[in-house]
Amino acid sequence: MSKQRDPKIEILSLYPHEIKFILSDTDTSIANTLRRLMIAEVPTLAIDLVEFHENTTVLNDEYIAHRLGLIPIKYMDLVTNRGIDCNGAFLSHTECSCEHRCPRCSVEFELDVNFDVMNVTRPENERDLPMSVTSTSLKSNNEYVVPGHFLNAEEQNEAHDTGISIVKIGPGQHLKLKAIARMGISKEHAKWCPVAVATYRFWPEININDELCSTLTHEQKQQLVDVCPDRILELDEVSGKLVVAENAWELATFTEDLKLLQETMKKRPEDDDFVTVEHSQDRFIFCVEGTGAMDAEDILMSSIKVLSDRMLYLRSKLDILKENM
Repeated sequence: MSKQRDPKIEILSLYPHEIKFILSDTDTSIANTLRRLMIAEVPTLAIDLVEFHENTTVLNDEYIAHRLGLIPIKYMDLVTNRGIDCNGAFLSHTECSCEHRCPRCSVEFELDVNFDVMNVTRPENERDLPMSVTSTSLKSNNEYVVPGHFLNAEEQNEAHDTGISIVKIGPGQHLKLKAIARMGISKEHAKWCPVAVATYRFWPEININDELCSTLTHEQKQQLVDVCPDRILELDEVSGKLVVAENAWELATFTEDLKLLQETMKKRPEDDDFVTVEHSQDRFIFCVEGTGAMDAEDILMSSIKVLSDRMLYLRSKLDILKENM
């Protein structure tokens, strides 16, 4: 019988756009399931339909529609100003009972930018320059749903535009359209993907054999420290012993040179290594970065909810099979 596990999550760092955490007391099947759920199964909002009323810009309708679809759409918590899980607030358009579209399954955005009208409000020194149409020009009919213009305040301060650039327009050009945002998942189309990065790696288990290391000279110990490009080892200034660096778990990626150097220091080939670096089989370091559609913490929580719902669905089906046996 397999051992029952009790997975745990330890948060290492948390920002609106990024979360790093440790998943422990589980195996690679659960770690990879969680990663794939965050990429492909967490529902978000994205522009799925665009109705053009006027487009005299240099880009054709299809190109602009594609760019609109890739703009992150946030379902906002107005109190905390966070991008949160939209599942429950909206239905998928395939599940909604409406004939065309309704507020339960869609959100309408309107965009109407005329260069000649807007140009008179610009500073004198900018009136001869093209004007950027950005995501800030999209006006929503739902106060809780807005475009995610920037990931964080730092990106906003460094940006040259007021939002995500859609197209540049010049004299005599006009762009007017209506965009419909719907809820979906990345398995259907990548525009619904809430993450830009969702990766995990194995926790490094670094063990130092103090008894064997005591047979090494100070120069040999220093060689072991220097040969590893990730600097996962240090020499204690007081005792002169090899110790694991404080942030070794974050640095350790390549340790092949350490392995090869130890072979040249052994008295016999069959002797144990002075330092061993192995992958933990039940501890994983995750790094998740959002696209701006949801806060990173909510992406993680939503993926866990999706996993829980799948397990409950499977259990209900198994119960039905048992009843029919």
